[in-house]
Amino acid sequence: MISLLQLQLRTDHRRSYVKQMRKQGHIPAVLYGKTMNSQSVFVDAAEFLKQLRATGGTGLLDAKMNDHHIRIIVRDMQKHPIRHDIIHIDFLAVDAKKEIDVHVPIHLVGEAAGVKDGGVLQQAMHQLSIRALPSNIPPSIDVDITNLQVGDVITVSHIQTNGAYEINHDPTEVIASILPPKQEEEIHSGEEQEPGRPESEEGRETTP
Repeated sequence: MISLLQLQLRTDHRRSYVKQMRKQGHIPAVLYGKTMNSQSVFVDAAEFLKQLRATGGTGLLDAKMNDHHIRIIVRDMQKHPIRHDIIHIDFLAVDAKKEIDVHVPIHLVGEAAGVKDGGVLQQAMHQLSIRALPSNIPPSIDVDITNLQVGDVITVSHIQTNGAYEINHDPTEVIASILPPKQEEEIHSGEEQEPGRPESEEGRETTP
């Protein structure tokens, strides 16, 4: 599904103006691409978050600026360190007919059999770098771990791309594994008496 997003050109770069626009529900952003100069823009925060959820953050967005129709993807987002709301976005204008490199989140699907037997799931990779046409970029890559037993691993080579994209990783890189159950450490509760003279020698016969 192609998303629509309105980009508003920003000509005032004063910090006070940017702060005012944020209060009005807009997010400052920059738009750039190989065939265009970098431009400062604003997007409506509510509309952007709606489109972000629909595409998973990696999908192709259909955008409009000054009556010009462009296709963009989110290249980077900056969040406030405390509030965690989005404070700035980098948009990349793309050519729908040319492949690009992007990072796509990995989602583990199912409950591993090895976990039910007491094993510990370890996810070593959370994102996958792929090369694809903008229209073929998936919002996420699902990896089924249902049949994973204790000691088993899933590597990049297990991912089926169906020819839609190319993976920019070594096929042997581990995505997830099931570690053996943790062994509880034996705790020695016995107390050892420190060597030396006893604190009390009462009752011991002494020679005057």
